[in-house]
Amino acid sequence: MTVLENLELGSYHIKDKKEISNTLESVYTMLPKLKERFNQKAGTLSGGEQEMVAIGRALMGKPNLLILDEPSWGLAPKIVEEVMKIITNINNLGTTVLLIEQNANSALDISNYAYVLDVGEIVMKGSGESIKNDKQMKTIYLN
Repeated sequence: MTVLENLELGSYHIKDKKEISNTLESVYTMLPKLKERFNQKAGTLSGGEQEMVAIGRALMGKPNLLILDEPSWGLAPKIVEEVMKIITNINNLGTTVLLIEQNANSALDISNYAYVLDVGEIVMKGSGESIKNDKQMKTIYLN
């Protein structure tokens, strides 16, 4: 499927074509690389671009809550930074984001509130900033 077909798939439950068109333009504004590659097969994109397609497809459904599981997995550090900026922008525009991420530094940098899990148990919770600055957290998780 092309990038555009992937994005359109995310709006399958929306019947108003004008609303779909407006949402598509919003996604393209937020993720301009997708507009440049709208006719390209999504499977031929880089890992970071494929992650953007997945995020864009989810946004096409106009969610109140966006759950992202390991969006930085396997991506180059520069691309991770770009994906985190996109996630922050999505949140700033009013969508609640639940981010599950092992890249603790990147996740805590953009988190309003965070939980740290260890073997399924919550070992710490609080603002992203307070957790990132916690001495125990730095020693154990943020080497």
